[in-house]
Amino acid sequence: MSSLPIPSRLAAGVLLAAFPVLSVALHAQEPSPKLRQADADYRAGTAALSRNDLKTALADFQSVVQLVPEMEEGHSALGAVLVRMGRTSEGISELEKALARKRADNAAQLNLALAYQQFGEAAKALPLFAKLDAASRIEKHALPPSVLASYARALAATKQPQAATAKMKQAVAGDERNAELHDELGSLHAQQQQWAEAAREFSAATALKPDLALAHLHLGLAMQAQQEPGAQDELTKAYQLAPRDATIALQFGEALARDGRDEQALPVLQAASELDAASTAAAYQLALVLQRLNRVQDAIPLLQRAADADPHNAEVLTNLGMALCLAQKAKDAAPILQRAVALTPEDATARQDLAVAYIQLSQFDDAIVQLRAALKLAPDAQQLHYNLGFALKSQDDAADAIPELEAAERLDPSAPEAPYLLGVLYMQAGRYADASRELNVSLKLRPENGDGWATLGSVYSKLEQLPEAVTALREAIRQSPAQPDPHLTLAAVLAKQNQPAEAAAERKTAAALMRTHMNRQRAEVATNSARSALAGGKVDDAIAQFKEALSYDADYAEAHLGLADALARQGKTAEAASERARGEALQHDSP
Repeated sequence: MSSLPIPSRLAAGVLLAAFPVLSVALHAQEPSPKLRQADADYRAGTAALSRNDLKTALADFQSVVQLVPEMEEGHSALGAVLVRMGRTSEGISELEKALARKRADNAAQLNLALAYQQFGEAAKALPLFAKLDAASRIEKHALPPSVLASYARALAATKQPQAATAKMKQAVAGDERNAELHDELGSLHAQQQQWAEAAREFSAATALKPDLALAHLHLGLAMQAQQEPGAQDELTKAYQLAPRDATIALQFGEALARDGRDEQALPVLQAASELDAASTAAAYQLALVLQRLNRVQDAIPLLQRAADADPHNAEVLTNLGMALCLAQKAKDAAPILQRAVALTPEDATARQDLAVAYIQLSQFDDAIVQLRAALKLAPDAQQLHYNLGFALKSQDDAADAIPELEAAERLDPSAPEAPYLLGVLYMQAGRYADASRELNVSLKLRPENGDGWATLGSVYSKLEQLPEAVTALREAIRQSPAQPDPHLTLAAVLAKQNQPAEAAAERKTAAALMRTHMNRQRAEVATNSARSALAGGKVDDAIAQFKEALSYDADYAEAHLGLADALARQGKTAEAASERARGEALQHDSP
């Protein structure tokens, strides 16, 4: 299992180390008025700082630097205050000036190291931390736990997890009652997949501070990684303690999704996305859940946002492309999936999804190329064999399609699609017994397949298994009552059984259904023509064509709604309302 994405804690606020009294550093001779004023301002700044009056301290230390810019103590104090006020970049500049003037200034070294670490410049912080650590060992006193923790964070940020863990252990040893430090140590263990050690530290953190939500989250994730019972309780506890924490909401939502609980993950990830509207990670995880819940249209803009933020992320591109395919937007999906394949040519999933887009676009040759390349990467992938069989069948290449579909069925006997297509191909090849066997397998797995029952009925008829044919065809008619073909096949079977009256009735039903289908097609053509006329401002022509459409099919909802729009253009509001109500009622009643 890969390392869980446990978020790193924000660095602790930079500490202002103790500073010497400025007057000690003044010249032995009688100080000038400027130096005396600088000394007074320095003392005042130190006093203000002891009261946590940062604004006053800032002004006093700024005055010191202006009066005696060559004195490093003023820059050191000013830099530390600026960092504490959140003006880190300015503070770092002052601290660097202090060290340039006096390399042995431990206070400036410490504050600059802490500032670098907090500002995300861990590589610059490490040499300073190392010097401070070496000096502390020489002087036989440990660095404060808060400093050791910052040292550990800098090591972790520069990809030195083992060294970071060692320093964080020292920090914990110096402050064993600090729940946050136990949680950070556990996070370092988790990032190295040392789950037992991580869980121990997270448990210690929750015991010391039961309301520390992040520790409960981390403990739940570590327990989940080890498949231990109770993991979900810890994750739920974390979310209950901090429902407004975007990081916890995201992690909790992801954990629910990983556990296959998309319905429960959905509101949590929606909350995470609302709490941090700028988070593409939350938007992406929400999109994946929406996609799995068949809410593809809602997922697409979120996936597009993730792809825009990280255009070289093949996984994101693959998921976006697949969502577009599910939304029948293969033309948009294909170039996105082509980019994904170019970025990760060894990813069978990206190639498979690109093949799906090509199949939707009827580019079967291109699909076959991608599927064969994918099968070299994943030769036992059932879906790849099925898709290749489907593409080959679509190219009328039954000889090559059948082995692929047989492989798909062998790899996943619980999937109904492969035996269904095999049944169709065997029937077309005149292998009726084989077709009967495969169609029966498919229909046992998925009985709700009207076309499948109709095909099986035709196969039984060819095999002269007439009672079985009647049963299959009647089931096809039950499932697809508007289809004329099963009625015609049933009529032929009934005629073979010497039931002419019943056969005639079925033929009559089929004829009526064919007329209905033809009239619906005529109505669709007339309605499309009417829509074009209305768009061109030809309202009278549009009304005539909408009425023509309704003469073919009085129950065609689109024609009623179009006629309502046209009548409204003429100001005939009552007639328009009547047509609109009729159209909406038909839409509501349609299956």
